[in-house]
Amino acid sequence: MKNLSALQKARYAYETKLPSLFYKDLSKIAIKTGDKTKAKSDEEELKEIFPNTYGMPKVTFEETGSINSDTLKERKIGVILSGGQAPGGHNVISGLFDALKRANEKSTLIGFLNGPEGIIKGNYKELTKDIIDEYRNTGGFDIIGSGRTKIERDDQIKATIENARKLDLDALVIIGGDDSNTNAAFLAKHFIKNGLKTKVIGVPKTIDGDIKSEEVEITFGFDTATKTYANEIGNIERDTISAGKYWQFIKLMGRSASHITLECALKTHPNITLISEEIAQKKLSLKEIVQSICNVIKIRADKGMNYGVILIPEGVIEFIPEMQHLITELNDMIADYPPVFNSMATYETKKKVLKSMMSKESFETLDTIPDSIAAEFLGQRDQHGNVQVSFIDTENLFAILVKNRLEEMQKEGSYKGKFSSQLHFFGFEGRSVPPSNFDANYCYSLGYTAFLLLANSLTGYLSYVRKLSESIDKWEAGGIPLTMLMNIERRNGKNKPVIGKALVDLNGNAFNMLKNNRENWAINTEYEYPGAIQYFGPDELCNSIPVSLKLEK
Repeated sequence: MKNLSALQKARYAYETKLPSLFYKDLSKIAIKTGDKTKAKSDEEELKEIFPNTYGMPKVTFEETGSINSDTLKERKIGVILSGGQAPGGHNVISGLFDALKRANEKSTLIGFLNGPEGIIKGNYKELTKDIIDEYRNTGGFDIIGSGRTKIERDDQIKATIENARKLDLDALVIIGGDDSNTNAAFLAKHFIKNGLKTKVIGVPKTIDGDIKSEEVEITFGFDTATKTYANEIGNIERDTISAGKYWQFIKLMGRSASHITLECALKTHPNITLISEEIAQKKLSLKEIVQSICNVIKIRADKGMNYGVILIPEGVIEFIPEMQHLITELNDMIADYPPVFNSMATYETKKKVLKSMMSKESFETLDTIPDSIAAEFLGQRDQHGNVQVSFIDTENLFAILVKNRLEEMQKEGSYKGKFSSQLHFFGFEGRSVPPSNFDANYCYSLGYTAFLLLANSLTGYLSYVRKLSESIDKWEAGGIPLTMLMNIERRNGKNKPVIGKALVDLNGNAFNMLKNNRENWAINTEYEYPGAIQYFGPDELCNSIPVSLKLEK
Protein backbone atom coordinates (compact mmCIF):
# COMPACT_ATOMS: atom_id res chain seq x y z
CA MET A 1 0.00 0.00 0.00
CA LYS A 2 1.08 3.57 -0.69
CA ASN A 3 0.50 6.80 1.21
CA LEU A 4 0.10 5.21 4.62
CA SER A 5 -1.25 7.38 7.41
CA ALA A 6 0.50 7.53 10.76
CA LEU A 7 -2.28 5.37 12.24
CA GLN A 8 -1.91 2.72 9.52
CA LYS A 9 1.82 2.46 10.17
CA ALA A 10 1.25 2.18 13.90
CA ARG A 11 -1.46 -0.48 13.48
CA TYR A 12 0.84 -2.65 11.36
CA ALA A 13 3.27 -2.60 14.28
CA TYR A 14 0.63 -3.70 16.81
CA GLU A 15 1.38 -7.20 18.10
CA THR A 16 -1.77 -9.25 18.56
CA LYS A 17 -2.13 -11.48 21.61
CA LEU A 18 -3.48 -15.02 22.09
CA PRO A 19 -4.91 -17.17 24.88
CA SER A 20 -2.01 -18.72 26.83
CA LEU A 21 -2.72 -22.24 25.51
CA PHE A 22 -2.03 -21.17 21.92
CA TYR A 23 1.58 -20.32 22.76
CA LYS A 24 2.20 -23.99 23.54
CA ASP A 25 3.38 -26.59 21.02
CA LEU A 26 0.44 -26.81 18.58
CA SER A 27 1.03 -30.53 18.04
CA LYS A 28 0.40 -31.10 21.75
CA ILE A 29 -2.94 -29.26 21.81
CA ALA A 30 -5.74 -31.81 21.60
CA ILE A 31 -9.52 -31.51 21.60
CA LYS A 32 -11.47 -32.31 24.73
CA THR A 33 -14.94 -33.62 23.92
CA GLY A 34 -17.89 -32.33 25.92
CA ASP A 35 -21.59 -33.09 25.96
CA LYS A 36 -23.57 -33.87 22.84
CA THR A 37 -25.67 -30.96 21.65
CA LYS A 38 -29.15 -30.27 20.40
CA ALA A 39 -30.91 -27.33 18.83
CA LYS A 40 -33.23 -25.16 20.92
CA SER A 41 -36.18 -26.02 18.65
CA ASP A 42 -37.16 -28.01 15.55
CA GLU A 43 -34.95 -30.94 16.59
CA GLU A 44 -36.58 -33.65 14.49
CA GLU A 45 -36.57 -31.59 11.30
CA LEU A 46 -32.91 -30.63 11.78
CA LYS A 47 -31.89 -34.23 12.50
CA GLU A 48 -33.43 -35.25 9.21
CA ILE A 49 -31.81 -32.41 7.25
CA PHE A 50 -28.34 -32.86 8.83
CA PRO A 51 -28.05 -36.61 9.55
CA ASN A 52 -24.24 -36.62 9.79
CA THR A 53 -23.61 -33.46 11.80
CA TYR A 54 -26.61 -32.93 14.07
CA GLY A 55 -26.00 -33.58 17.77
CA MET A 56 -22.20 -33.53 17.62
CA PRO A 57 -20.50 -32.64 20.94
CA LYS A 58 -19.02 -29.36 22.07
CA VAL A 59 -15.22 -29.33 22.08
CA THR A 60 -12.53 -27.39 23.91
CA PHE A 61 -8.72 -27.67 23.81
CA GLU A 62 -6.20 -29.00 26.28
CA GLU A 63 -2.45 -29.55 26.35
CA THR A 64 -1.30 -33.18 26.29
CA GLY A 65 2.06 -34.85 26.70
CA SER A 66 1.96 -36.63 23.36
CA ILE A 67 2.45 -35.25 19.85
CA ASN A 68 -0.39 -35.38 17.35
CA SER A 69 1.41 -35.75 14.02
CA ASP A 70 -1.81 -34.95 12.10
CA THR A 71 -1.63 -31.36 13.31
CA LEU A 72 1.77 -30.97 11.65
CA LYS A 73 0.92 -32.38 8.24
CA GLU A 74 0.98 -30.25 5.10
CA ARG A 75 -2.45 -28.81 4.26
CA LYS A 76 -4.21 -26.70 1.70
CA ILE A 77 -6.90 -24.54 3.31
CA GLY A 78 -9.43 -22.26 1.64
CA VAL A 79 -10.98 -19.21 3.28
CA ILE A 80 -14.08 -17.18 2.39
CA LEU A 81 -15.21 -13.77 3.65
CA SER A 82 -18.99 -13.78 3.39
CA GLY A 83 -21.66 -11.13 3.88
CA GLY A 84 -21.22 -7.56 5.07
CA GLN A 85 -17.90 -6.27 6.33
CA ALA A 86 -17.02 -6.33 10.03
CA PRO A 87 -13.87 -4.91 11.63
CA GLY A 88 -11.32 -7.66 12.27
CA GLY A 89 -11.96 -9.99 9.34
CA HIS A 90 -8.40 -9.56 8.13
CA ASN A 91 -7.11 -10.60 11.55
CA VAL A 92 -9.12 -13.82 11.46
CA ILE A 93 -7.32 -14.67 8.23
CA SER A 94 -4.00 -13.60 9.74
CA GLY A 95 -4.52 -15.89 12.73
CA LEU A 96 -5.53 -18.78 10.48
CA PHE A 97 -2.47 -18.20 8.27
CA ASP A 98 -0.02 -17.95 11.17
CA ALA A 99 -1.33 -21.11 12.85
CA LEU A 100 -1.30 -23.00 9.55
CA LYS A 101 2.29 -21.99 8.76
CA ARG A 102 3.43 -22.55 12.33
CA ALA A 103 2.20 -26.14 12.13
CA ASN A 104 3.79 -26.73 8.72
CA GLU A 105 5.63 -24.12 6.67
CA LYS A 106 4.73 -25.97 3.44
CA SER A 107 0.99 -25.56 4.00
CA THR A 108 -1.00 -23.26 1.72
CA LEU A 109 -3.83 -20.81 2.36
CA ILE A 110 -5.94 -19.73 -0.59
CA GLY A 111 -8.57 -17.01 -0.46
CA PHE A 112 -11.70 -17.35 -2.57
CA LEU A 113 -12.54 -14.05 -4.22
CA ASN A 114 -15.71 -12.05 -3.59
CA GLY A 115 -17.36 -14.39 -1.13
CA PRO A 116 -18.99 -17.78 -1.77
CA GLU A 117 -19.11 -16.93 -5.48
CA GLY A 118 -15.34 -17.49 -5.50
CA ILE A 119 -15.52 -21.19 -4.69
CA ILE A 120 -18.49 -21.69 -7.03
CA LYS A 121 -16.54 -20.20 -9.95
CA GLY A 122 -13.11 -21.38 -8.83
CA ASN A 123 -11.74 -17.84 -8.48
CA TYR A 124 -9.05 -17.58 -5.82
CA LYS A 125 -5.56 -16.38 -5.01
CA GLU A 126 -2.87 -17.79 -2.77
CA LEU A 127 -2.39 -15.75 0.39
CA THR A 128 1.33 -15.36 1.02
CA LYS A 129 3.07 -13.79 4.01
CA ASP A 130 3.66 -10.57 2.08
CA ILE A 131 -0.07 -10.26 1.35
CA ILE A 132 -1.12 -11.18 4.88
CA ASP A 133 1.31 -8.68 6.44
CA GLU A 134 -0.19 -5.90 4.35
CA TYR A 135 -3.61 -6.44 5.95
CA ARG A 136 -2.89 -7.19 9.61
CA ASN A 137 -4.93 -5.04 12.03
CA THR A 138 -6.72 -3.27 9.18
CA GLY A 139 -10.43 -2.82 8.59
CA GLY A 140 -12.46 -3.96 5.60
CA PHE A 141 -12.61 -7.22 3.67
CA ASP A 142 -10.58 -6.09 0.67
CA ILE A 143 -7.85 -8.72 1.04
CA ILE A 144 -10.08 -11.08 -1.00
CA GLY A 145 -13.43 -9.27 -1.14
CA SER A 146 -16.78 -10.47 0.11
CA GLY A 147 -20.22 -11.33 -1.27
CA ARG A 148 -23.69 -12.53 -0.34
CA THR A 149 -24.14 -15.43 -2.77
CA LYS A 150 -25.88 -18.38 -1.14
CA ILE A 151 -24.69 -21.86 -2.11
CA GLU A 152 -28.08 -23.54 -2.30
CA ARG A 153 -29.00 -24.41 -5.89
CA ASP A 154 -27.98 -27.84 -7.21
CA ASP A 155 -25.65 -26.32 -9.82
CA GLN A 156 -23.94 -24.16 -7.16
CA ILE A 157 -23.46 -27.13 -4.84
CA LYS A 158 -22.11 -29.27 -7.69
CA ALA A 159 -19.63 -26.56 -8.76
CA THR A 160 -18.46 -26.08 -5.16
CA ILE A 161 -17.86 -29.80 -4.71
CA GLU A 162 -15.99 -30.02 -8.02
CA ASN A 163 -13.72 -27.08 -7.14
CA ALA A 164 -13.00 -28.35 -3.62
CA ARG A 165 -12.05 -31.71 -5.13
CA LYS A 166 -10.02 -30.17 -7.97
CA LEU A 167 -8.08 -27.96 -5.57
CA ASP A 168 -7.57 -30.89 -3.17
CA LEU A 169 -8.78 -28.75 -0.26
CA ASP A 170 -8.24 -30.18 3.19
CA ALA A 171 -10.56 -27.62 4.74
CA LEU A 172 -12.66 -24.53 4.09
CA VAL A 173 -13.09 -21.73 6.64
CA ILE A 174 -16.15 -19.52 6.18
CA ILE A 175 -16.08 -16.17 7.99
CA GLY A 176 -19.60 -14.81 8.18
CA GLY A 177 -22.88 -14.20 9.95
CA ASP A 178 -25.96 -16.36 10.39
CA ASP A 179 -26.71 -16.92 6.70
CA SER A 180 -23.04 -17.50 5.87
CA ASN A 181 -22.64 -20.05 8.62
CA THR A 182 -25.88 -21.72 7.55
CA ASN A 183 -24.06 -22.06 4.21
CA ALA A 184 -21.17 -23.64 6.11
CA ALA A 185 -23.48 -26.19 7.76
CA PHE A 186 -24.90 -27.23 4.38
CA LEU A 187 -21.46 -27.46 2.77
CA ALA A 188 -20.25 -29.72 5.59
CA LYS A 189 -23.26 -31.94 4.93
CA HIS A 190 -22.72 -32.07 1.16
CA PHE A 191 -18.97 -32.68 1.44
CA ILE A 192 -19.57 -35.65 3.75
CA LYS A 193 -22.33 -36.99 1.48
CA ASN A 194 -20.04 -36.81 -1.56
CA GLY A 195 -17.02 -38.36 0.16
CA LEU A 196 -14.82 -35.24 0.21
CA LYS A 197 -12.05 -34.90 2.75
CA THR A 198 -12.69 -31.14 2.94
CA LYS A 199 -13.64 -30.04 6.46
CA VAL A 200 -15.78 -26.93 7.00
CA ILE A 201 -15.34 -24.52 9.91
CA GLY A 202 -17.33 -21.32 10.51
CA VAL A 203 -16.26 -18.12 12.27
CA PRO A 204 -18.93 -15.86 13.90
CA LYS A 205 -18.94 -12.44 12.23
CA THR A 206 -21.52 -9.66 12.38
CA ILE A 207 -21.45 -6.19 13.84
CA ASP A 208 -25.11 -6.76 14.80
CA GLY A 209 -24.01 -9.12 17.59
CA ASP A 210 -26.94 -11.47 16.96
CA ILE A 211 -25.07 -14.79 16.94
CA LYS A 212 -24.81 -15.71 20.60
CA SER A 213 -24.71 -18.69 22.91
CA GLU A 214 -23.05 -19.64 26.16
CA GLU A 215 -19.84 -20.16 24.18
CA VAL A 216 -20.18 -17.40 21.56
CA GLU A 217 -20.28 -14.44 23.93
CA ILE A 218 -20.08 -11.88 21.15
CA THR A 219 -19.45 -11.72 17.42
CA PHE A 220 -16.37 -9.99 16.08
CA GLY A 221 -16.71 -6.45 14.82
CA PHE A 222 -19.40 -5.54 17.37
CA ASP A 223 -16.96 -3.78 19.70
CA THR A 224 -15.38 -1.64 16.98
CA ALA A 225 -18.68 -0.76 15.30
CA THR A 226 -20.44 0.26 18.52
CA LYS A 227 -17.46 2.34 19.62
CA THR A 228 -17.58 4.09 16.24
CA TYR A 229 -21.32 4.76 16.46
CA ALA A 230 -21.11 5.82 20.12
CA ASN A 231 -18.46 8.39 19.22
CA GLU A 232 -20.80 9.89 16.60
CA ILE A 233 -23.78 9.80 18.99
CA GLY A 234 -21.71 11.56 21.66
CA ASN A 235 -20.73 14.23 19.15
CA ILE A 236 -24.38 14.73 18.20
CA GLU A 237 -25.36 14.91 21.88
CA ARG A 238 -22.84 17.68 22.46
CA ASP A 239 -24.09 19.52 19.38
CA THR A 240 -27.69 19.04 20.54
CA ILE A 241 -26.96 20.72 23.87
CA SER A 242 -25.09 23.49 22.08
CA ALA A 243 -27.94 24.26 19.66
CA GLY A 244 -30.68 23.54 22.19
CA LYS A 245 -33.44 23.23 19.57
CA TYR A 246 -33.36 19.83 17.86
CA TRP A 247 -34.60 16.33 18.56
CA GLN A 248 -32.15 13.90 16.95
CA PHE A 249 -33.67 10.67 15.60
CA ILE A 250 -30.76 8.25 15.17
CA LYS A 251 -31.28 4.87 13.51
CA LEU A 252 -28.61 2.23 14.14
CA MET A 253 -27.72 -1.03 12.41
CA GLY A 254 -29.42 -4.15 13.71
CA ARG A 255 -32.36 -5.52 11.75
CA SER A 256 -33.10 -8.60 13.81
CA ALA A 257 -31.84 -7.60 17.25
CA SER A 258 -31.15 -4.43 19.24
CA HIS A 259 -27.70 -5.27 20.61
CA ILE A 260 -26.03 -2.32 18.86
CA THR A 261 -28.66 0.14 20.06
CA LEU A 262 -28.46 -1.16 23.63
CA GLU A 263 -24.65 -1.00 23.70
CA CYS A 264 -24.61 2.53 22.26
CA ALA A 265 -27.22 3.63 24.81
CA LEU A 266 -25.11 2.29 27.66
CA LYS A 267 -22.13 4.20 26.27
CA THR A 268 -23.87 7.54 25.63
CA HIS A 269 -27.03 7.82 27.83
CA PRO A 270 -29.53 9.22 25.27
CA ASN A 271 -32.96 10.48 26.34
CA ILE A 272 -34.95 7.74 24.62
CA THR A 273 -33.84 4.26 23.51
CA LEU A 274 -36.21 1.97 21.65
CA ILE A 275 -35.44 -1.72 22.11
CA SER A 276 -37.22 -3.92 19.56
CA GLU A 277 -37.40 -6.96 21.80
CA GLU A 278 -39.06 -4.96 24.60
CA ILE A 279 -41.62 -3.56 22.18
CA ALA A 280 -42.47 -7.07 21.01
CA GLN A 281 -42.74 -8.39 24.57
CA LYS A 282 -45.06 -5.57 25.64
CA LYS A 283 -46.96 -5.74 22.31
CA LEU A 284 -46.74 -1.98 21.94
CA SER A 285 -48.53 -0.48 18.96
CA LEU A 286 -46.99 2.17 16.74
CA LYS A 287 -49.40 4.69 18.26
CA GLU A 288 -48.34 3.77 21.81
CA ILE A 289 -44.64 4.10 20.97
CA VAL A 290 -45.18 7.51 19.39
CA GLN A 291 -47.16 8.68 22.42
CA SER A 292 -44.42 7.51 24.82
CA ILE A 293 -41.86 9.53 22.84
CA CYS A 294 -44.16 12.57 22.90
CA ASN A 295 -44.56 12.24 26.66
CA VAL A 296 -40.80 12.60 27.16
CA ILE A 297 -40.62 15.50 24.70
CA LYS A 298 -43.42 17.26 26.63
CA ILE A 299 -41.72 16.77 30.02
CA ARG A 300 -38.42 18.15 28.70
CA ALA A 301 -40.21 21.04 26.96
CA ASP A 302 -41.90 21.95 30.24
CA LYS A 303 -38.40 22.26 31.72
CA GLY A 304 -37.29 24.50 28.83
CA MET A 305 -35.39 21.72 27.00
CA ASN A 306 -36.75 21.50 23.45
CA TYR A 307 -34.05 19.07 22.43
CA GLY A 308 -33.02 15.47 22.90
CA VAL A 309 -31.61 12.29 21.39
CA ILE A 310 -33.52 9.15 20.40
CA LEU A 311 -31.87 5.85 19.42
CA ILE A 312 -33.85 3.56 17.09
CA PRO A 313 -32.86 0.01 16.06
CA GLU A 314 -32.90 -0.54 12.31
CA GLY A 315 -35.38 -3.43 12.52
CA VAL A 316 -37.77 -2.05 15.15
CA ILE A 317 -40.60 -1.86 12.63
CA GLU A 318 -40.72 -5.68 12.42
CA PHE A 319 -41.23 -5.99 16.18
CA ILE A 320 -44.34 -3.80 16.38
CA PRO A 321 -47.21 -6.33 16.30
CA GLU A 322 -49.40 -4.73 13.62
CA MET A 323 -46.35 -3.87 11.49
CA GLN A 324 -44.98 -7.38 11.83
CA HIS A 325 -48.31 -8.79 10.65
CA LEU A 326 -48.29 -6.38 7.71
CA ILE A 327 -44.73 -7.28 6.69
CA THR A 328 -45.38 -11.04 6.98
CA GLU A 329 -48.46 -10.73 4.81
CA LEU A 330 -46.60 -8.65 2.22
CA ASN A 331 -43.66 -11.06 2.15
CA ASP A 332 -45.88 -14.08 1.46
CA MET A 333 -48.07 -12.19 -0.99
CA ILE A 334 -45.22 -10.79 -3.06
CA ALA A 335 -43.41 -14.15 -3.00
CA ASP A 336 -46.53 -15.73 -4.51
CA TYR A 337 -47.33 -12.97 -7.00
CA PRO A 338 -44.09 -11.14 -7.92
CA PRO A 339 -45.15 -10.32 -11.53
CA VAL A 340 -48.17 -8.39 -10.22
CA PHE A 341 -46.01 -5.96 -8.27
CA ASN A 342 -43.13 -5.77 -10.72
CA SER A 343 -45.47 -4.52 -13.42
CA MET A 344 -46.88 -1.65 -11.36
CA ALA A 345 -45.26 1.73 -11.81
CA THR A 346 -46.57 3.69 -8.84
CA TYR A 347 -47.37 3.14 -5.19
CA GLU A 348 -50.92 4.41 -5.74
CA THR A 349 -51.50 1.63 -8.30
CA LYS A 350 -50.07 -1.00 -5.97
CA LYS A 351 -52.15 0.29 -3.07
CA LYS A 352 -55.41 -0.13 -5.00
CA VAL A 353 -54.56 -3.74 -5.83
CA LEU A 354 -53.42 -4.46 -2.28
CA LYS A 355 -56.74 -3.33 -0.85
CA SER A 356 -58.46 -6.24 -2.58
CA MET A 357 -55.74 -8.76 -1.70
CA MET A 358 -54.80 -7.97 1.89
CA SER A 359 -56.59 -8.48 5.16
CA LYS A 360 -58.54 -5.46 6.36
CA GLU A 361 -56.30 -5.10 9.44
CA SER A 362 -53.05 -5.05 7.44
CA PHE A 363 -54.38 -2.59 4.89
CA GLU A 364 -55.52 -0.25 7.66
CA THR A 365 -52.01 -0.43 9.14
CA LEU A 366 -50.48 0.39 5.76
CA ASP A 367 -52.92 3.27 5.38
CA THR A 368 -51.69 4.91 8.62
CA ILE A 369 -48.15 5.23 7.25
CA PRO A 370 -47.21 8.27 5.15
CA ASP A 371 -47.31 7.24 1.47
CA SER A 372 -43.65 8.10 0.84
CA ILE A 373 -42.60 5.62 3.55
CA ALA A 374 -45.34 3.05 2.91
CA ALA A 375 -44.03 2.77 -0.67
CA GLU A 376 -40.71 1.50 0.77
CA PHE A 377 -42.52 -1.59 2.10
CA LEU A 378 -43.27 -2.59 -1.50
CA GLY A 379 -39.88 -1.79 -2.99
CA GLN A 380 -36.80 -3.91 -3.56
CA ARG A 381 -36.74 -7.27 -1.74
CA ASP A 382 -33.75 -8.85 0.00
CA GLN A 383 -32.14 -12.16 -1.03
CA HIS A 384 -34.85 -14.04 0.89
CA GLY A 385 -37.69 -12.24 -0.88
CA ASN A 386 -38.51 -10.18 2.22
CA VAL A 387 -39.03 -6.46 2.81
CA GLN A 388 -35.71 -4.59 2.90
CA VAL A 389 -36.16 -3.21 6.39
CA SER A 390 -32.90 -1.27 6.22
CA PHE A 391 -34.33 0.69 3.25
CA ILE A 392 -37.32 1.87 5.27
CA ASP A 393 -36.77 5.35 6.70
CA THR A 394 -37.88 4.35 10.19
CA GLU A 395 -36.26 7.39 11.76
CA ASN A 396 -38.26 9.62 9.40
CA LEU A 397 -41.45 7.66 10.08
CA PHE A 398 -41.14 8.28 13.82
CA ALA A 399 -40.20 11.93 13.31
CA ILE A 400 -43.28 12.52 11.15
CA LEU A 401 -45.67 10.68 13.46
CA VAL A 402 -44.23 12.40 16.55
CA LYS A 403 -44.57 15.81 14.90
CA ASN A 404 -48.17 15.07 13.95
CA ARG A 405 -49.04 13.91 17.47
CA LEU A 406 -47.35 16.92 19.10
CA GLU A 407 -49.43 19.22 16.88
CA GLU A 408 -52.54 17.44 18.15
CA MET A 409 -51.32 17.84 21.74
CA GLN A 410 -50.78 21.56 21.14
CA LYS A 411 -54.38 21.90 19.96
CA GLU A 412 -55.47 19.99 23.06
CA GLY A 413 -53.43 22.39 25.20
CA SER A 414 -51.21 19.68 26.72
CA TYR A 415 -47.97 20.61 24.88
CA LYS A 416 -46.52 24.10 24.60
CA GLY A 417 -43.00 23.41 23.39
CA LYS A 418 -41.22 23.76 20.06
CA PHE A 419 -40.30 20.71 18.00
CA SER A 420 -37.75 20.38 15.22
CA SER A 421 -36.11 17.11 14.19
CA GLN A 422 -32.92 15.96 12.50
CA LEU A 423 -32.44 12.46 11.06
CA HIS A 424 -29.41 10.16 11.04
CA PHE A 425 -28.63 6.56 10.10
CA PHE A 426 -25.35 5.04 11.24
CA GLY A 427 -24.56 1.92 9.26
CA PHE A 428 -21.65 1.53 6.85
CA GLU A 429 -19.60 3.97 8.93
CA GLY A 430 -18.90 1.18 11.43
CA ARG A 431 -18.29 -1.79 9.14
CA SER A 432 -14.71 -1.31 7.91
CA VAL A 433 -13.05 0.64 10.70
CA PRO A 434 -9.56 -0.51 11.82
CA PRO A 435 -10.42 -3.04 14.55
CA SER A 436 -10.19 -2.01 18.18
CA ASN A 437 -7.50 -3.75 20.21
CA PHE A 438 -10.22 -6.05 21.57
CA ASP A 439 -11.43 -7.04 18.10
CA ALA A 440 -7.88 -7.32 16.74
CA ASN A 441 -6.94 -9.84 19.43
CA TYR A 442 -10.31 -11.62 19.44
CA CYS A 443 -10.27 -12.11 15.67
CA TYR A 444 -6.67 -13.30 15.62
CA SER A 445 -7.59 -15.88 18.29
CA LEU A 446 -10.65 -16.98 16.31
CA GLY A 447 -8.40 -17.66 13.30
CA TYR A 448 -6.09 -19.79 15.42
CA THR A 449 -9.11 -21.62 16.82
CA ALA A 450 -10.45 -22.38 13.35
CA PHE A 451 -7.13 -23.97 12.40
CA LEU A 452 -7.00 -26.19 15.49
CA LEU A 453 -10.57 -27.37 14.89
CA LEU A 454 -9.88 -28.42 11.33
CA ALA A 455 -6.46 -29.82 12.27
CA ASN A 456 -8.33 -32.17 14.59
CA SER A 457 -10.53 -33.35 11.67
CA LEU A 458 -13.70 -31.58 12.84
CA THR A 459 -16.29 -30.36 10.35
CA GLY A 460 -19.57 -28.50 10.67
CA TYR A 461 -18.27 -26.54 13.68
CA LEU A 462 -18.23 -22.86 14.62
CA SER A 463 -15.06 -21.58 16.28
CA TYR A 464 -15.43 -19.61 19.47
CA VAL A 465 -13.34 -17.83 22.10
CA ARG A 466 -14.97 -17.17 25.46
CA LYS A 467 -14.25 -15.62 28.89
CA LEU A 468 -13.68 -12.41 26.95
CA SER A 469 -14.23 -10.18 29.99
CA GLU A 470 -11.07 -11.61 31.55
CA SER A 471 -7.44 -10.98 30.56
CA ILE A 472 -6.49 -12.39 27.16
CA ASP A 473 -4.23 -15.07 28.61
CA LYS A 474 -7.32 -16.55 30.32
CA TRP A 475 -9.50 -16.66 27.21
CA GLU A 476 -10.78 -20.15 26.37
CA ALA A 477 -11.26 -21.45 22.84
CA GLY A 478 -13.22 -24.29 21.31
CA GLY A 479 -15.96 -25.21 18.88
CA ILE A 480 -19.69 -25.89 18.82
CA PRO A 481 -21.68 -27.65 16.08
CA LEU A 482 -23.37 -25.20 13.72
CA THR A 483 -26.58 -27.22 13.98
CA MET A 484 -26.77 -26.36 17.68
CA LEU A 485 -27.60 -22.75 16.73
CA MET A 486 -30.17 -23.56 14.05
CA ASN A 487 -33.95 -23.48 13.81
CA ILE A 488 -36.59 -23.44 11.08
CA GLU A 489 -37.66 -20.05 9.72
CA ARG A 490 -39.91 -18.73 6.97
CA ARG A 491 -37.91 -17.60 3.92
CA ASN A 492 -39.35 -16.81 0.47
CA GLY A 493 -42.65 -18.19 1.65
CA LYS A 494 -41.07 -21.54 2.62
CA ASN A 495 -39.71 -23.09 5.81
CA LYS A 496 -35.91 -23.34 5.81
CA PRO A 497 -33.22 -24.27 8.35
CA VAL A 498 -31.13 -21.27 9.40
CA ILE A 499 -28.98 -20.15 12.29
CA GLY A 500 -31.40 -18.34 14.60
CA LYS A 501 -30.91 -14.74 15.62
CA ALA A 502 -29.96 -14.15 19.25
CA LEU A 503 -32.10 -11.35 20.66
CA VAL A 504 -31.49 -8.93 23.53
CA ASP A 505 -32.08 -10.68 26.86
CA LEU A 506 -34.72 -8.58 28.61
CA ASN A 507 -33.79 -10.25 31.90
CA GLY A 508 -30.08 -9.63 31.44
CA ASN A 509 -27.88 -7.19 33.31
CA ALA A 510 -27.24 -5.01 30.25
CA PHE A 511 -30.90 -4.32 29.54
CA ASN A 512 -31.61 -3.88 33.25
CA MET A 513 -28.94 -1.18 33.38
CA LEU A 514 -30.80 0.70 30.65
CA LYS A 515 -34.18 0.10 32.30
CA ASN A 516 -32.98 1.31 35.69
CA ASN A 517 -31.58 4.54 34.23
CA ARG A 518 -34.19 5.19 31.55
CA GLU A 519 -36.33 7.69 33.47
CA ASN A 520 -33.35 9.73 34.67
CA TRP A 521 -31.77 9.84 31.19
CA ALA A 522 -35.13 10.81 29.67
CA ILE A 523 -35.97 13.71 31.93
CA ASN A 524 -32.48 15.00 32.64
CA THR A 525 -29.51 15.50 30.36
CA GLU A 526 -26.98 12.88 31.41
CA TYR A 527 -25.13 12.44 28.11
CA GLU A 528 -21.74 10.72 28.03
CA TYR A 529 -19.14 11.37 25.36
CA PRO A 530 -16.99 8.25 24.83
CA GLY A 531 -14.92 9.80 22.04
CA ALA A 532 -13.15 8.04 19.19
CA ILE A 533 -11.63 4.57 19.43
CA GLN A 534 -8.32 4.67 21.29
CA TYR A 535 -5.59 2.28 20.12
CA PHE A 536 -2.82 3.54 22.41
CA GLY A 537 -2.72 4.83 25.95
CA PRO A 538 -4.15 3.80 29.34
CA ASP A 539 -5.49 0.27 29.50
CA GLU A 540 -9.02 1.40 30.43
CA LEU A 541 -9.15 3.39 27.17
CA CYS A 542 -7.36 1.28 24.58
CA ASN A 543 -8.28 -2.22 25.82
CA SER A 544 -11.86 -1.68 26.97
CA ILE A 545 -14.50 -4.28 26.13
CA PRO A 546 -18.19 -3.77 25.26
CA VAL A 547 -20.21 -2.47 28.21
CA SER A 548 -22.91 -5.10 27.66
CA LEU A 549 -20.31 -7.90 27.68
CA LYS A 550 -18.82 -6.57 30.93
CA LEU A 551 -22.26 -6.38 32.56
CA GLU A 552 -23.38 -9.82 31.41
CA LYS A 553 -20.15 -11.61 32.37
